[in-house]
Amino acid sequence: MIRTRLTDRFDLEHPIVSAPMAFAAGGRLAAAVTHARGLGLIGGGYGDPEWLKGAFKDAGNARVGAGLITWKLAEQPEVLDLVLERDPAVMFLSFGDPAPFAPKMREAGVPLICQVQSLRDAQHAVEVGAEVIVAQGAEAGGHGEKRATFTIVPEVADWLATHAPNTLLLAAGGVADGRGLAAALMLGADGVLVGSRLWASAEAEVSEAMTDAAIASTGDHTIRSTVMDRARYLDWPERYTARVLQNAFTQRWHNDLDGLMAKAAEESEKWIAGWTAGDPERANTFVGESAGLINDRPPAGEIIERMSAEAESLMTGTATRYGLTG
Repeated sequence: MIRTRLTDRFDLEHPIVSAPMAFAAGGRLAAAVTHARGLGLIGGGYGDPEWLKGAFKDAGNARVGAGLITWKLAEQPEVLDLVLERDPAVMFLSFGDPAPFAPKMREAGVPLICQVQSLRDAQHAVEVGAEVIVAQGAEAGGHGEKRATFTIVPEVADWLATHAPNTLLLAAGGVADGRGLAAALMLGADGVLVGSRLWASAEAEVSEAMTDAAIASTGDHTIRSTVMDRARYLDWPERYTARVLQNAFTQRWHNDLDGLMAKAAEESEKWIAGWTAGDPERANTFVGESAGLINDRPPAGEIIERMSAEAESLMTGTATRYGLTG
């Protein structure tokens, strides 16, 4: 068993937290991760109240947390009350300023996790009271920014060690197996946030066709773009793009945003119809560069166990190989 500050603080067996992926991370997935002795998070995403109520119901009695997109929460702050009423294990905010919401979480006694894409954002998250920082690299599926996991994690780790040593750090972006977990711990993280690998799990709310498309792909088949958000009329801040599998839609419109907007109504209708049908040819599959490391869709608990066991074996073997076992 791998023991870290994360496992100690949250009473976990594995230093693995599931990413609160919008639409994919429902209550069943969050509960499965928690039951496997990681920390499962519901992906509240754009803050649909009825979806959130259903997700918490699906989680049953499992101790799970929830994540929300911060800029969207600012448009409908009452959603935070809905989530806090359900006594989440943690609250996870990303993509926007957490400052307006941090006091309410402190008052409720709910730990705040902030996902960041730059050192500056990490520093701000600490200032507003985040207990856990997630340093997200651009390898991640879905929305993110520019920094790479392999450099942003140790940079944030070094700053935290000097300025906020009690704040925990998770690595996100490209972590899909035991090698990624072991590497993240070596870079100074206390654990990992896992998205794409758990997105391709039996409990995730993802169509079989989109999962199959990811399994058949490699990291080379992904792209960071904004065209999917334009098609959905989502007003994402300009700094963020989303990593998805390339398809005919991205090939046609990625370099022609003006053309897409000129046909917005027509193209949006087609994209949304494809998304509703779970069709990777008409809509985009939100998965990261770790697609090339995903070969199956097992239960989430199996993924957690497999990842942790592999990491422990690698770390023990490396220590022995280099004479670091005392």
